[in-house]
Amino acid sequence: MSRGIEEDGGYEAFCAAIDSGDPFFLVCPAGHGSVPPRRVCPDCGAQSLSAEPLPEPGRIQAHTVVHVAPPAFADRVPYVTAIADFGPVTLTGLLAGVDPDAVEHGMDVAVTVEDTDGRRETTLVFEPV
Repeated sequence: MSRGIEEDGGYEAFCAAIDSGDPFFLVCPAGHGSVPPRRVCPDCGAQSLSAEPLPEPGRIQAHTVVHVAPPAFADRVPYVTAIADFGPVTLTGLLAGVDPDAVEHGMDVAVTVEDTDGRRETTLVFEPV
């Protein structure tokens, strides 16, 4: 896969690609990875970014259990927010399908998306693999 940043757009295009089963990240000529929207590499400032397939599975590196949530997530408490490494990029999302007490660092996950409580906002969701 090699798409230009103009073709990939921003965060919503990133989420749409995840939803369609074609997740990607942006990479500069020096090999630094980043997540859209980006116009320059956050590590080296390179302006030439291309899209590459997102490596899967990701691995949970950190997590927290949320017991007091904002209104959009109130019906989910307690729930887990996690940080997962997907090769050269790190994503933050909700962890679904796992008891909050059973989450382990290093757990393999896949990334999906879902709409947040009908608010026209897209949330990254990790699911165990």
